[in-house]
Amino acid sequence: MKKTILNPFQKFVRAESLSGILLFVATITAIVWANSSYGFVYDSILQYKIGIKFHTFEFEKTLILLINDGLMAIFFFLLGLELKREFLIGELDSIKKASLPFVAAIGGIVVPIALFFILNKDVNTAKGWGIPMATDIAFALAIIKLLGNRVPNSIKIFLTAFAIIDDIGAVLVIAIFYSSGINWMLIIYALGLLSILVFLSYKNIYISYLYLFFGIVIWFLFLKSGIHPTIAGVLLAFTIPIRQKINIKNYTDNLGFALSKMRDDSNSKNNTLSKKQLNYIEYIEARSAKVRSPLQDLEYKLHKWVAFLIIPVFALSNAGVVFSSNISLDYALILNIAISLFVGKMVGVSLFSYLGLKFKIIELPFGIHFKQIIGVAILAGVGFTMSIFISNLAFSDSLVYTDSAKIGILIGSLFSGFIGYLVIRYTSK
Repeated sequence: MKKTILNPFQKFVRAESLSGILLFVATITAIVWANSSYGFVYDSILQYKIGIKFHTFEFEKTLILLINDGLMAIFFFLLGLELKREFLIGELDSIKKASLPFVAAIGGIVVPIALFFILNKDVNTAKGWGIPMATDIAFALAIIKLLGNRVPNSIKIFLTAFAIIDDIGAVLVIAIFYSSGINWMLIIYALGLLSILVFLSYKNIYISYLYLFFGIVIWFLFLKSGIHPTIAGVLLAFTIPIRQKINIKNYTDNLGFALSKMRDDSNSKNNTLSKKQLNYIEYIEARSAKVRSPLQDLEYKLHKWVAFLIIPVFALSNAGVVFSSNISLDYALILNIAISLFVGKMVGVSLFSYLGLKFKIIELPFGIHFKQIIGVAILAGVGFTMSIFISNLAFSDSLVYTDSAKIGILIGSLFSGFIGYLVIRYTSK
């Protein structure tokens, strides 16, 4: 029974771990390519404009903006699906389960932000305060994966739940603080369409093509409204129904009936299926579609696309920082972000977890001791994907600050990953 329960989570960890490796490869490729003699090709590809024109309607974006606004909206949609599932039936479905990762995540958000403001002396870089608050779950789980079976599943579950709550904070920060010049009329239109999807979800009505059409329109309205369109992905995810049309008992009864009929109708002398058997297979497929929750079905189908394509493409297009004596960099910003990620996450997650234990607000799960919590706290400083995403929003008008922020993220994430790996390794013997 235990193995059956853990299998979906183990598959999730395996996919995220492989995604972390692809992220690493994509990051190195981007840096090498951008600094090679073919760096101009890298830049020209990202700045290539793609769009459509239809009479008076015109929509045109550079490739990098389509990746950051379009493909990342799918990433945020998947994030929203995971959040909804975790809140309803997952690791965050009760106060007791969510208490440790919630308290740890609060510390991992508040302390890095506070440390950034303490270290920051330039008013022009103050907008980057949201950069060190994020944790990259793919990279973090990939590092833990290197430790093999010496790390208990409870540590992986804690890290996953912690990172999910951390992502909620990042989404709220992006929506509230990194959106400007908002056209509220377009937002009202988008919310009107969202309310229709909410009503359909309440009635447990799910028509994939209708949801897709509404999703594209809502994404476009958010894009033109001034609120970052990735937020539309999260909101859309919360409208996807999680209820099944038929329950497991009815499904297994129907399946048993159909399989027994197929077996009775079998002909060992003929390798082809009879018409009745084909009808039973079609019946099984129809019932299988109804037993799958639309939310979990979408999450399952999208996860590998996001992990193995969208996130690596994002890294490849955003990590190409040019290191040259001719390039201006803000070294104070680099150091600030690196320290805020490494020290801020380590202190924030560890301190808040310790205080939670001290005041008996939380309790450690079975198989975890506090030294491992410190290791996870350090590992939380790996803030690659979401941190780079926020840096693009914070410093969209300055290449110097954007490149400096990315270098700080790379340095902070590198230190956090290496030191976190060592701490967890030697505390998990």
